[in-house]
Amino acid sequence: MVDSVYRTRSLGVAAEGLPDQYADGRAARVWQLYIGDTRGRTAEYRSWLLALLRQHRCRSVLDVACGTGVDSVMLLEEGFQVTSVDASDKMLKYALKERWERRKEEPFDRWVIEEANWLTLEKDLEKPGDGFDAVICLGNSFAHLPDFKGDQSDHKLALRNIASMVRPGGVLVIDHRNYDHILATGCAPPGKNIYYKSDLTKDITTSVLLVNNKAHMVTLDYTVQVPPTEVGAAPELSKFRLSYYPHRLEAFTALLKGAFQGKCQHSVLGDFQPYTPGQAHVPCYFIHVVKKTA
Repeated sequence: MVDSVYRTRSLGVAAEGLPDQYADGRAARVWQLYIGDTRGRTAEYRSWLLALLRQHRCRSVLDVACGTGVDSVMLLEEGFQVTSVDASDKMLKYALKERWERRKEEPFDRWVIEEANWLTLEKDLEKPGDGFDAVICLGNSFAHLPDFKGDQSDHKLALRNIASMVRPGGVLVIDHRNYDHILATGCAPPGKNIYYKSDLTKDITTSVLLVNNKAHMVTLDYTVQVPPTEVGAAPELSKFRLSYYPHRLEAFTALLKGAFQGKCQHSVLGDFQPYTPGQAHVPCYFIHVVKKTA
């Protein structure tokens, strides 16, 4: 019963041992339309990320959950050296297509794209020297990784592997939805998506799965209006489900500090603004900025 209700509608395995919720290609195609290209990124997000990376004098960036490559493209166009990885080959095909179509541009000719699993990242990806100046994992991507064993050991391993890719003095930028609010209220905080300007969404419904009275999974059911491919045709309503592990702010902060063995400086923002617990504004996303100090 639980499996039939909460199972993701896009099943498969792209990288060994890591479920790919975009493996059938359908969700990947709709998601590409949903988030759009770099022009679909909000001005606030774009300016915030670029300012942060430049503030820390970052040059090389690892986009460790690149998906279709939209953020990687944005960074390439801004002059960063980008390496992009994802566990979903169906998502990566859009990034590979973009690289091929723009191969005559030097940054795109040097763009490294690899299929990689966070649980085996150190084996899947060669680290340059001491590591990357910055590693980004944004758009609620890390929450895609389930708690396979019920003890978050896979989350800890994945974060240790991701942290190992950051050079001393470099930064990790990683986020998650405000699952504290979702678990308390049963719905996402009100407000538009802070990352992309999509006008395709018709509806998003939220479900929470409890295991032994503990929140184990949050599923979001998307209903998206897909533009017609032929002139005069009616738009298609596409439905797909994505599943996430509901990381709470305090617990995820502890996981991050553990991944860096405490040798880090950590700050958290709510929707790109300084965050204070108990503040009036309820953010949709929490963004963690972790600087490796040793």
